[in-house]
Amino acid sequence: MQKPLMAVLIASAFFSLNAQAADLIQVYQQALANDAAFASARAALAAGMERVPQGRSGLLPTVGLNGSIVKNDGESTPWNIGQTVTLANGTRALVTTGGANERTTTHTLSLTQPLFRWANWQTYEQSKLQQSQAEAQFAQAQQDLITRVSQAYFDVLAAQDTLELSRAQKTATTEQLASAKRNFEVGTQTITDTHEAQAAYDLVVAQEFAAINDLENKRSALQAIIGSAPTGLATLKPGVLLAAPEPAVIDPWVASAETQNYGVVGAQLGYELSKREIQKSRAGHYPTLDLTANISRQNMTGQTQQSGRTENKGIGISYNVPIFNGFAVTSRVRETIALEDKARNDLEATRRNAANVARQAFLGVNSGLAQVRALQAAEVSGNSALESNKLGYQVGVRINIDVLNAQRQLYSTRRDLSRARYDTILNGLRLKSAAGSLREADLVPVNDLLVK
Repeated sequence: MQKPLMAVLIASAFFSLNAQAADLIQVYQQALANDAAFASARAALAAGMERVPQGRSGLLPTVGLNGSIVKNDGESTPWNIGQTVTLANGTRALVTTGGANERTTTHTLSLTQPLFRWANWQTYEQSKLQQSQAEAQFAQAQQDLITRVSQAYFDVLAAQDTLELSRAQKTATTEQLASAKRNFEVGTQTITDTHEAQAAYDLVVAQEFAAINDLENKRSALQAIIGSAPTGLATLKPGVLLAAPEPAVIDPWVASAETQNYGVVGAQLGYELSKREIQKSRAGHYPTLDLTANISRQNMTGQTQQSGRTENKGIGISYNVPIFNGFAVTSRVRETIALEDKARNDLEATRRNAANVARQAFLGVNSGLAQVRALQAAEVSGNSALESNKLGYQVGVRINIDVLNAQRQLYSTRRDLSRARYDTILNGLRLKSAAGSLREADLVPVNDLLVK
């Protein structure tokens, strides 16, 4: 049952390779349209762009219209309006209403224009910072999408390489196992060689199953970003040459990360917001001054002496001077000062982290380039060693385990070389992201390294 099952798994893992391969740019375009995290960031940007209109509204006039319609129904009196009557308690009163079917309609149009409201001004200044903060967060989301797509893309390629190497190693081990069995049957070698070859074969079969599972996991991770099962992916060109970072020294990259990294930019804006919040909280001690204007009309109908229409217009200045509010403003000021100190330390922590990420990525690129060169040389040496051991095995100066070890070492070197190339490319993208300079255009030279 093992062979049919393994064949099905391998066919499933490589089914999409028969379709036309998609390159990194095409996969990135799919992610732009379908990635849920990026769509969320885009919606957050749209929401953040509304901060300034909302903040500006506190400086603009407000106009309101209110009114009321009141109807009173009461019993009519036998007296005429304007007549003086004597009440039961002996007092005399002037009749002013007939008491029935009275209706009063009132409409008031009012306008208020703030003249001095320090809290409103600080809110407006904060709104501009919040909009810039939303833009910085969206730019960071764009960079994150580039690195996430690239990571998932090359993870799939690495998993494919691992599976292909496992299959190639399995083929070579199968041949070695068959050779050991033949030699044992003719009596030129011991059963130990057969057992060693069988153990090596069983191990590579287990590794092949693990590689198939890992490939499916990596493809699922890419699918979660682009929204659909990935088709065949374009692979790296054979013997591809990777470029060193430009500039080739670390200091400019670190300096850029400390000032232009979007996480640092967002933290800097957050710090500026906290300083504005202090001014806003202190405004609780300041007076406010508004220009007010209103016009009101009242219409009274029914059996009443005041029947008719009245109109009133007014314009003036209103002010409010806070005197005591239970120390709430003082406490709020102390709170915002503490939050400003927190924001300042958060900014410093973000800046240091960005610089550290830039250093790690820069060193990762350079060490990766060195590893690629070393592993390329090791691959040549390993291939020569394998051929020498095969020849020695045939003439009797090498035993079966020597050939198996040489095979294992060669395929391990090829696997490490494949991974080193991908890691070097990814560290180059992470370096630009840390420096705040990663753009979609930076995928073009990476895409040029792939087989079209």
